[in-house]
Amino acid sequence: MLMAHPTVLRNLVEQYEVLRLLHADSGSEEARQRMDDVAYTLCVSTGTGDVDSALVAARHRLPGARPEDDSVLSV
Repeated sequence: MLMAHPTVLRNLVEQYEVLRLLHADSGSEEARQRMDDVAYTLCVSTGTGDVDSALVAARHRLPGARPEDDSVLSV
């Protein structure tokens, strides 16, 4: 499987987080579409099937990620 460059992953994660903070999922059609597009691209870039898994996978591929970090499990 091809792996996205960490810079690309970081950018996608940041875009998704900003859109989520701005409540794009309940905003205009354009905002919802942008959020869906970023989520889809994250999934394709990480080889996952849903955005939550994609975010976890992307974060673990970024520089400085700790493989033993289980913070995802404490949500």
